[in-house]
Amino acid sequence: MPHQIYPAEMTDEELLKELMGRVQSFLPLLEGDEIPAMLRGLKLSAQEELDELTRFTRRQKELLDSIPAAGYQELHRLHQLLNQVEMERFLKFYSVPALHENCTDYRDALARRALELVETEMPAPPPLPFALISMGSDGREEQTLITDQDYLIVYADGGGEEADRYFRELSLILVERLAEAGFKKCTGDIMPSNEKWRGSLSQWMRRLLSIARYECEDYGTNLMDLIVISDARYVAGDRELAGELVTRIRALEQDYFQALWGMAKAATEMKLALGFLKRFWTEGSGEHKGEFNLKLLAWAPLVMNVRILAINQGIPATSTVRRIEFLEKERSFSANTARGLIEAYRILTKHRILLQVKVIKGIQSDAYHLNPYSLASDEREQMRHALLLIEDLQKIIHTNFAIM
Repeated sequence: MPHQIYPAEMTDEELLKELMGRVQSFLPLLEGDEIPAMLRGLKLSAQEELDELTRFTRRQKELLDSIPAAGYQELHRLHQLLNQVEMERFLKFYSVPALHENCTDYRDALARRALELVETEMPAPPPLPFALISMGSDGREEQTLITDQDYLIVYADGGGEEADRYFRELSLILVERLAEAGFKKCTGDIMPSNEKWRGSLSQWMRRLLSIARYECEDYGTNLMDLIVISDARYVAGDRELAGELVTRIRALEQDYFQALWGMAKAATEMKLALGFLKRFWTEGSGEHKGEFNLKLLAWAPLVMNVRILAINQGIPATSTVRRIEFLEKERSFSANTARGLIEAYRILTKHRILLQVKVIKGIQSDAYHLNPYSLASDEREQMRHALLLIEDLQKIIHTNFAIM
């Protein structure tokens, strides 16, 4: 990937040393009385930033501490407040990793509490151990300000039809209660209320084998199911049972190369917002004239192609950045390639989040389309480089998987 050379990531100590070096190199240019004034200004500015960060952290902790005792209505209120805190923090610091971590943490806590409350609504305790597992952006620990439900349920074997009925009822209630708590229902019906996304461990294994062997008549649905379950992650319930299913999912995708090849082919064929002479491609007419779908034509192809390489290498991580870091350690990526892809992911995700902010604030109704020429020239060039890196990544996978 020749497009840009990225410096190696620095440790905290190295970064602090470099920053202080820049300050010290500037001091000889100042008059004597200007030096203390500048240093005091830097100290004051840093303290203000630290105070602001502390305020956000304290407020988030207060809200998180309220979750274990909250009812459904209170969960919805807390969810809204936590989203607000995270949006304000992002607009102050623009940290994509921090937003991912915080959104994932508090949504896990909200989902766990909702599940606890649902169990109290059931006529009897669960007859068998079970677990709630997330997929999609939640499974990758890449939650953002706007979310929906992408969950499955697995329960232990041995309960027969009685257990199937119990967990069907639990799943139906859970989906509704999560919606009440601010988790929108998945438009693709990837929720345990759909019988395809719940079952005992043995039922799941039969289903997974059917998917991996492409026994489903609808190839597109079969492929989408494979992609969705690739990011499975434990959220609540029996951790050991969840771990067993996730491990089997990973093994199955590696054992059935045809299934992985199908995902790789789909990943390399995903269109990018690149047009003539590697300039931005945008809609030529209609409501989104001059814009492109940032999710479908940039962000999703990056996530998808990194996922393919990670699965092929047996990497257990689900987050895109962690997958890239592991691929670098496995020598699938050079340090330069890894740094470039991580920067590309953060640039694209930053602008996805900013689009979400505009929707939340009522500035616009669409959280997907972006006009690249509305960006500052340096940001626009960063985004174009990100697209070029993704294009190179697609070529690597196209070659490695011998896709014709």
